[in-house]
Amino acid sequence: MLINMNQMLEVAKKEKFAVGAFNVSDSTLLQTVVEAAEENNSPAIIEVHPTELDYAKDEFFKYVVSRLTSSHIPFVLHLDHGDTIQNVLRAIRCGFTSVMIDGSLLSFDENVSITKKVVEICHQLDISVEGEMGTIGSMGNTFEKGGKAVTGVTYTDPGDAKRFVELTGVDTLAVAIGTAHGIYPKGYKPKLNLTVLKEIVSNINIPLVLHGGSNNPDSEIAEAVKLGVQKVNISSDFKSAIYKKLTEILNERGGWDPNNLFPEPIIEGKKVITHKMELFDSISKANFYSDVKA
Repeated sequence: MLINMNQMLEVAKKEKFAVGAFNVSDSTLLQTVVEAAEENNSPAIIEVHPTELDYAKDEFFKYVVSRLTSSHIPFVLHLDHGDTIQNVLRAIRCGFTSVMIDGSLLSFDENVSITKKVVEICHQLDISVEGEMGTIGSMGNTFEKGGKAVTGVTYTDPGDAKRFVELTGVDTLAVAIGTAHGIYPKGYKPKLNLTVLKEIVSNINIPLVLHGGSNNPDSEIAEAVKLGVQKVNISSDFKSAIYKKLTEILNERGGWDPNNLFPEPIIEGKKVITHKMELFDSISKANFYSDVKA
């Protein structure tokens, strides 16, 4: 069942759980996420960055849309970190039901302007829009251009967040509270600023999004969900599990047929996704979407 982000997160907000958003760029990653969701009866968000869309090509998403539509599990197909109107229009043509327009590196007024334009386009098509306030850090080997080091994260200002939502009409908001894209280096201990999150939650009433959700302490992620985060982005964690196992297989016994190489890595990826779904309390929550119309 393919639905938009409003439909997905309205239920999550009401029932007090979060939905994982997992980045994919090929059929193996898609298979891993979709099968994990179906096996756990958990709603899930299939997320695609513009660089991943470039890699996979538009035609691939005909299959993605078909696969998600035919599933009994509720899914959203979401553009991650779209930074231009062109990115957004491309995603719409490919059948995405939700988009993000990331103007977080722009001035406040410029961010409002481009986000408002995207909202005006997408709401006419029943497509949800995610905006971003503040700067998510980067640990390297990620696709976000211009990201600051995790020690230089610009936290989302709660007052600005409230104004931003009111001025743009955005459906969901990605907030910066101390996470970073990528895997944290050995010995580094990230810490989320939950005080900032509490202030943001008290200022606005739309679903909140946590980017860079990989490799953070489980306890902090679980607490963020309890406080009001409804969408958590995961990419590096489950991909690294898949490719670590694949590397092990190639080094130990070699091979060249995908049907022999990928089944075990997919299992490892599913283990990570299942753990995240447990953390978000989304397992078995697909039942809550029985009345939602795709």
